[in-house]
Amino acid sequence: MTEGSLELSEAGLTTPELVILEMEATGKEDAAAQLAARMHEQGRISDLNGFLEQVNSREHQMATGLPGGVGIPHARSKYVSQTSIAVGVTRFGHNIDFGAIDGKADLILLIATPAESFSVHLEVLSTLARSLFKENFRESLRRANDEEVIAELINSSLVFFNH
Repeated sequence: MTEGSLELSEAGLTTPELVILEMEATGKEDAAAQLAARMHEQGRISDLNGFLEQVNSREHQMATGLPGGVGIPHARSKYVSQTSIAVGVTRFGHNIDFGAIDGKADLILLIATPAESFSVHLEVLSTLARSLFKENFRESLRRANDEEVIAELINSSLVFFNH
């Protein structure tokens, strides 16, 4: 078990407080800002604006939309105290363009990792992306309509941290 794995399995990547249901955002930067604000309120990000600059810079380099209506903005940052995932499920008709080939996103997962946690960042991204490519997993997140259930679905999709 790596040092990062131990830290993550104990802390929990997401919590009900990091989930926004019925999200309405003007665009991908606004969506990321709403999700990052939740992380900031929970003490997982020390500098909200500094972190958002890094997320938006990363977003300008390459689109973070996945097929199936998913956006995964993300950044490694010195402002992140623990690896975290905030989840937004958009209100019907308020989907957001994250640059995916097949259209706009109604599931947005903001991933934040400490600057030095390069391997953990890649592991979280790749594992989460594998789960999100499965239609039944995406549909479970969309249909849950409950912050606790969504947090549990995300945390349990990242079971490699418990090994």
